Amino acid sequence: MIDFKKFEKYSKPGPRYTSYPTAPEFSDKFTQEDLIELYKNQDDNRNISLYLHLPFCRSACYFCGCNVIFTSKEDKKVRYIEYLKKELSILKKYLNTNRKVSQMHFGGGTPTYFSPEQMKEIISLLKQTFPNFSDDAEISCEVDPRFFTKEHMEVLKAGGFNRLSFGVQDLNDQVQKTIHRVQPYETTQNVMNIAREAGIKSINVDLIYGLPHQTAETFHETIKQVIKLNPDRLAVFNYAHVPWLMKTMRKFDESTFAPASQKLVILKDTIDFFTTNGYKMVGMDHFAKPEDELFKAIKKGELHRNFQGYTTKGGADLIGIGLTSIGNGIDYYAQNYKDLKSYEAALDEGKLPTFKGYKLSKDDEIRQFVIMELMSNFSLNIKRVENKFNIKFNEYFKEDLPLLQEFVEAELVSMDDEKIQVSPTGTMLIRNICMPFDAYLKKIPENKRRFSKTI
Repeated sequence: MIDFKKFEKYSKPGPRYTSYPTAPEFSDKFTQEDLIELYKNQDDNRNISLYLHLPFCRSACYFCGCNVIFTSKEDKKVRYIEYLKKELSILKKYLNTNRKVSQMHFGGGTPTYFSPEQMKEIISLLKQTFPNFSDDAEISCEVDPRFFTKEHMEVLKAGGFNRLSFGVQDLNDQVQKTIHRVQPYETTQNVMNIAREAGIKSINVDLIYGLPHQTAETFHETIKQVIKLNPDRLAVFNYAHVPWLMKTMRKFDESTFAPASQKLVILKDTIDFFTTNGYKMVGMDHFAKPEDELFKAIKKGELHRNFQGYTTKGGADLIGIGLTSIGNGIDYYAQNYKDLKSYEAALDEGKLPTFKGYKLSKDDEIRQFVIMELMSNFSLNIKRVENKFNIKFNEYFKEDLPLLQEFVEAELVSMDDEKIQVSPTGTMLIRNICMPFDAYLKKIPENKRRFSKTI
């Protein structure tokens, strides 16, 4: 039996490492001119991955940390599509949009809050701008089951979408009312049936643990119900409580949150439940059936992590389109404006809506590789790092490796000259285990770190 009480000390603010360096390091010193220069030197043989942000929601889900705009006005959506046209037109001037597209993802907001006709128009715009999709491209969309119809499914299917991710979060009535997202089990079941009938072979369900009023018992009931839906993948995220960023989170009574030790009990129970029911754990918060591409990628050591979570489609330049979206290449990150006024103003001036970004140093690239390997595969081949970057690992990280020692002593990590290996229990604390390699985090006193807690 694991004594989770002793791990409570690790519940501290830390990055989720969807990028390294992390978003707080992005700077407005990185401009559209910097991005244009990078596009001039683009490698035409590298694939493209597209991320489109569709930011609108009808109403607020209080747990949500995404960049969203609440509206019931149809004209806002119509206007947004017009500005997407402008952005794509400007992008085409600087980026070789004939490069092969290996992945496309629609996120939000609520992408399917747009009508089927509007979705059809958006898909058509993207396919006209980027005509060269690979035959095995992964084309996915986030779906709020409360805003999804057969007509939406028909449009997505015709547009080549082959993966859908349904947001569920929790099925307990009290939790749903508190987080302002009432979504009966039958609603989710109905839309998943629509997707299955349309021939969608890869369906993901998103869940969140650590929400108000959740207990190990109530969340176990949720996962028992969810598994009846037979999803191909599951993402079980740790609720990120960042009330200084998201005003809606201030509505929660923090005394209704489970303590860190209880959250670890919930996570351990979730891992045990899914792994004994035919799923394999992938990365820190995903589960997949053994025949799924994600699990196959782990076996080959080819799993990658990006802003959408875990993916098999590495080696591609991510192009962010729409409000607040983030793109990245081998050695840079670029983010679009976060507010509509600035986003529209840039496009009206014929500019890319680049708000800020980051150009990676050689040290950033080395640390990015180490952190992403640990986040994706829970292990690090030291010789591979040394050969790839022409460094002596122990020498290069001589100030960082002693910080791993407490995890070694707690039997969460094992280390030798060849490999760093995270134990099964250590996977639940993988963010903490990666933090010693984060050069930027060391510069911020712990009481000044503005991240969600790792547990």
